[in-house]
Amino acid sequence: MINTAETRKPAAPPRRRLEAREREQQIVDGATDFFARRGLDAQMRELAAELGIAHTLLYHYFPTKRSLIERVYEETIAGRWDPRWETLLDDAAIGVEDKFIAFYREYLPAILTPEWLRTLVHSGLSDGLIPTRYFALVREKLFPRLIRESRRHAGSRSRAKPTPREESALMGLHGALIYQLGIWPLIYQQHFSGEGEPALIDTFIRDRIRGYLAQVHEFVPTARAGR
Repeated sequence: MINTAETRKPAAPPRRRLEAREREQQIVDGATDFFARRGLDAQMRELAAELGIAHTLLYHYFPTKRSLIERVYEETIAGRWDPRWETLLDDAAIGVEDKFIAFYREYLPAILTPEWLRTLVHSGLSDGLIPTRYFALVREKLFPRLIRESRRHAGSRSRAKPTPREESALMGLHGALIYQLGIWPLIYQQHFSGEGEPALIDTFIRDRIRGYLAQVHEFVPTARAGR
């Protein structure tokens, strides 16, 4: 006769009840991965099932899907902005080329992750919320500083509104770096010789920045200081 008391599997230990803050963070972390894989059109009910929680509990923490997506944005994209970068770009003692290179050396590794890029792309193909919020951030904190430094490099102190050509050239630099080092390998799953080698990445960043700065004198305003 089989002794069922001996063959019965031990009961699983009771699941620890999470504190509210831990549960909320668990949901945000899970949603970040979920939306990066499934896109922002995926259903909240499916997210709850993946997390192993009740659908109603998910809505207790995030009453709407938009509120959860905005929280994912804050942690995945906005939360990666480092105020030290503003200090770096505002430091008049650093040369413009060195400043650009130092900034992008830090900025690109901080943002170019599969979760960051996929969330940005999925939102762009869906409601556009996250790209809109991201570009509002860089237009407030980054692009004005890069425009100012570009003009400084060309010997201009103009405070005029950026011209379309200035903005286009700057977006060309910013977009090229993100495309080559982020979208190409992480979204398209394409690779190039030497990919991931710090020296090659550093050279690519430097070459792009030098190419951009070599042409800024052609399109920056030449007004005197204060204009």
